[in-house]
Amino acid sequence: MNRNFINDNIQNLNELESIIGYTFKDRMYLLLALTHSSYANEKRVEGLNSNERLEFLGDSVLNIVTSEFIYKNFPALPEGEMTKTRASIVCEGSLMICASKIMLGNHILLGRGEENTGGRSRTSILSDAFEALIGAIYLDGGLNEAASFIHRSMSELFNDSGNSEIFVDYKTQLQEIIQKSGEQKVNYRIIEEKGPDHNKQFVAQISVGDVVLGRGEGKSKKEAEQNAAKAALNKLQVK
Repeated sequence: MNRNFINDNIQNLNELESIIGYTFKDRMYLLLALTHSSYANEKRVEGLNSNERLEFLGDSVLNIVTSEFIYKNFPALPEGEMTKTRASIVCEGSLMICASKIMLGNHILLGRGEENTGGRSRTSILSDAFEALIGAIYLDGGLNEAASFIHRSMSELFNDSGNSEIFVDYKTQLQEIIQKSGEQKVNYRIIEEKGPDHNKQFVAQISVGDVVLGRGEGKSKKEAEQNAAKAALNKLQVK
């Protein structure tokens, strides 16, 4: 990545560092975290890459920090419930909220197409950039600095993670209701995939026998199925 490119974005970087409470030793990491694939593809600046690899790294760092928090703070929680709690804390919607709190959308570098179609407020772009930012801090300052940022940014989610009412496995809840009524097994089917590959949305349909109980959308098939189960529960007036 060209150093002149960093100088061209110096004000943007200064503002974000002030907000997140971390100053990068190597701002190339920060700039990379903010570079969406649409911008990298459009500008084609020599050596300019997107934040996708940093997102991958940041996702792993976020998972280990969250796992450690759950392990230390909930000693009686079984492994299965630990997994569910972690998945709920680090879900796309939660990360989008955290990204919005630090106004990350204002600082992401987007191509014209994404800019014109509301990319700065798109859940997938914000959540991915938030993970990329975690990855950047990890590479620049190590695990302790990345963990500190995660705890600062996600303190409310971590503090609420012990509230079982917040994190609900709708599929399991619905299955239990159906089994109690003596009905057949719940069936899930992905009926539609829409959007570009980098922002794919899945539509799931849930049914019992020939009766459709609900539909739901999500970035992943699992998320779509959970939302379909939630819709079915609402239809059955079960909370």
